[in-house]
Amino acid sequence: MDTVYTSKRIFLNSASLPAEVFPGGIVVSAHDGKVTRVLPSWAAVERYLKDNEGAYEHLDFGNLMLMPGLIDTHVHINEPGRTEWEGFHTATKAAAAGGFTTICDMPLNSIPPTTTVANLRAKVNAARGKIFVDVAFWGGLVPDNLPELRRLIAAGVFGFKCFLCPSGVEEFPHVTEEQVMEAARLLEGTGAVLAFHAEVECQRLQSDCPRPLDPHKYRSFLQTRPDTMEQRAIELVAKVAQRHDVRAHIVHLSTARALPTIRAARALGARLTVETCHHYLSLAAEDVPDARTEYKCCPPIRGRTNREQLWRAVQARDIDLIVSDHSPSTPQLKLLTDGKRQGNFLEAWGGISSLQLGLPLFWTGCRRYGLSLQETVRLLCTEPARLSGLDHRKSRLDVGYDGDMCVWDPEGTVTVTEDMLEFQHKATPYLNRTLQGVVHATILRGSLIYQRTDVPAFGPPLGSILLDGPKAVVQREELSKSSTLAAGSISVEELEDDDIDL
Repeated sequence: MDTVYTSKRIFLNSASLPAEVFPGGIVVSAHDGKVTRVLPSWAAVERYLKDNEGAYEHLDFGNLMLMPGLIDTHVHINEPGRTEWEGFHTATKAAAAGGFTTICDMPLNSIPPTTTVANLRAKVNAARGKIFVDVAFWGGLVPDNLPELRRLIAAGVFGFKCFLCPSGVEEFPHVTEEQVMEAARLLEGTGAVLAFHAEVECQRLQSDCPRPLDPHKYRSFLQTRPDTMEQRAIELVAKVAQRHDVRAHIVHLSTARALPTIRAARALGARLTVETCHHYLSLAAEDVPDARTEYKCCPPIRGRTNREQLWRAVQARDIDLIVSDHSPSTPQLKLLTDGKRQGNFLEAWGGISSLQLGLPLFWTGCRRYGLSLQETVRLLCTEPARLSGLDHRKSRLDVGYDGDMCVWDPEGTVTVTEDMLEFQHKATPYLNRTLQGVVHATILRGSLIYQRTDVPAFGPPLGSILLDGPKAVVQREELSKSSTLAAGSISVEELEDDDIDL
């Protein structure tokens, strides 16, 4: 039986209809979870309900905003291998509670990392039956896996992330300029994204940094990751993007000083996109308390002036999308527990947990900086879908698109508490902050997967593993072993089949 979702405030993010909020309804097929009809007025809703009485389920959200489900393309789910940091069950549950219907898993810090087809299979097997939202996968670029890149594309990853400085885990080493150039050459014509953790190899700049002072002071850590690390790395990324016809992408931009380089590369025709993160737009170095290592991440949170410049870049569309870079670890690794090393910024693991909080974090800033609902949807839905190659089915509520919806109250406020957080470890710099924007329900392909109640209600884990891959076809003849499957058509069931060579 089809489901009719109605509200007095609907924003479709349509490719063909006006970009406006209206009272109406969305009809979603029970067969495939696709939108089958848009009811563009309350009169149309009443007429549909009368004409089809008994042939549908109806859920009305009153005056709550109903819009496309959110997409986060930068999430670290550390399963298998480091599930005690974060696993598929808790990460995707947090995503659902935050209005996200699709997330993209980074190739590290799981063991194994997603750098071979066999490792991708391990990831998929670990995720099966646990995910509340849809999950797509990044592959990883490391020094020794260049022959695997096109095979991974054929298996369904949509892009590759690499580090230009040490990643922090030995199983995911960083790459050289020469290796990056060779990877870019191999990826030309595939449609795959080549994404960069854009900081240059750290040791090269140690002599440029003042000797760190008290390791419990945030400024001591900030001195070890100066803006120049990002600036020099982004100069290399710009060179790659100008030299090769490849979709280059800068993850978690933290310094506004690199923006002129990005603008110049784009002006010369580079296919270069850029993301920044909620923590760079919400936090400032001057406000980080002593020994509060839940604020540590790489690249680091910088000063208030830099934050203002990043917001101006968002307003000017120099920054394409906003993501969480949800990168949790245990309280022990964050040095949040008792001991001599507690609160040591120089030794604590870097990474901020915020997946569930993305919408209220960003919307709170939008109120201050004058960004509209339409801009919010573009930055949290449209552009993430485009980056991940899912824009043919996600980010809009047009007919034929997945019936993925975020239902929320833009005027409501929420105070962040540990008991509301669904991700595994509750250490986050946003505890006790009051934010604007409250998610009330999340719908995945027409099924209600989360509803805000006194005791949050979750449906079963109905998420799908998305192995669509890039739109460009990678010919199977180019693989080391042949297969009859076209790129991007490999199903989850076939990944399980040991007889199928991926």
